[in-house]
This record gives sequence, C-alpha cells and structure tokens, in this order.
Amino acid sequence: MNTTTTPQVIQKQPLRIVLQQLIYKVINPFVKFLVRIGFTPNAVTTVGLILNVGVAVIFVAGAEEGNRGDLRYVGWAGALTLFAGLFDMLDGQVARLGNMSSTFGALYDSVLDRYSELIMFLGICYYLIGHHYFLSSLFAFIALIGSMMVSYIRARAEGLGVEVKGGLMQRPERVVTIGVSALACGITAYYIGGDYKLFVPGIPFQVFETISVFTIPLTIMAVLTNITAFHRLREAKKALEQKGL
Repeated sequence: MNTTTTPQVIQKQPLRIVLQQLIYKVINPFVKFLVRIGFTPNAVTTVGLILNVGVAVIFVAGAEEGNRGDLRYVGWAGALTLFAGLFDMLDGQVARLGNMSSTFGALYDSVLDRYSELIMFLGICYYLIGHHYFLSSLFAFIALIGSMMVSYIRARAEGLGVEVKGGLMQRPERVVTIGVSALACGITAYYIGGDYKLFVPGIPFQVFETISVFTIPLTIMAVLTNITAFHRLREAKKALEQKGL
C-alpha cells in the first residue's frame, strides 16, 4: 500500500524576533523580581526616561568640559544608552508577567519613549555642535526626524485602522545602533587616541577619525530611518486602498 506524507512546513522566525525571545529568557528572572517588589510598568518606563536624561547630561558634559579628542564621554553615554534601552523591554515584560497591562500604560510607554529619544538626540546634537562636528550634527538631526516619523506614521496609521510595523530602523535597532557605536567610539579612543586621523594620499582631507566610529553609524541611521518611514507610509497606503479608504 502506497502512503503519502505531507511535508511539514517549518516557518522561520525573523532574526529580530528570535533575538528578542532570547533576551526575554535572560531578563525574565529580573522582571519577576521587579513584579514581586511592586514595580509597575509605568515606573519602569519612567526609570528609562530618567536614564535617557542621564545620557543627554553626559553628552552635554562632554561638550562643556571635555576637549575635542576626549571621547570618554561618548563611550559612557553609549553604555548608559544600552542600559536605558533595556528598560524599553522591561516595561512590556513587567506588564505581561505581572498582568498589569493597560491602555493608558501603552500610551504612557509610547509618549515617554518619544521623550527619551528626543532628549537623547538633544544631547548628541549638543555634543557634536559643541566640538564643531557640524556636518555630523546635521545628520544626527536628520536621524531624529526619521526616528520620529517612523513612530508617527505607525501611530497615525493605527488611528486609521491599519497596522504598519516593518522597516529596518525600529526603536530597538535605533537604540542599539547609537549605544553600540558610541560605546565602541569610546573604547577605540582609549586604544588609538581620540585625535587619530587617517589621510589617504591625493585626498585633501582625512577619510577617517576616531569620532567616525560614532558618526558614520549615525549617518547611516539618518538614511535608514527615513527609508523606514517612507516604507511604512507606502505600506499604509496599500492597506488603506485595500480597505477602500
């Protein structure tokens, strides 16, 4: 007797989702501890905002107290950015594991996330302008515009009854890009110096300097955030047309 078997289809999850699930497994014991001691999701979100204010303060201090080649402030700001970014994940997990989800909590989280990002970029732009990296400060501002539009388009589309979440530069990717590049910049400066410059014969300007470890990813982010925003706008248009709106 011939038998046929239906091949099992295994759907691969996006790498971003897989990494997120791995991180949740690591942080869940800490999340359960926060729930036990009475931490609410809104409290965790508030701590994240305070930490991002600290990031901005470090950048401002670097502009006011440090010299152009002193990139320690950039490194410390990057480390604190990553630590603050952890609280972006913690608040949602505290809400889920502690059964404390609420509509206002979701709104509160979104609003404070925007404040956190604006304040962080304020510190970055202040630092870059303070040390006369004017072109890099322009790209930082463009990255800020793209970041805000990525979030705004999603929120506005949801208000119209459609959901758009795709793109390369969602908030976790933005936090990691800024945090890792700033931290790497501080570490690089420790080993090669903050004033290192690379010149290529025939080119009348340096093609690389230590701060580039931070500013090049920031420039790439300026491009990708706006591409992500336009991608979401296009997806929203398609979804609205399918609904006849």
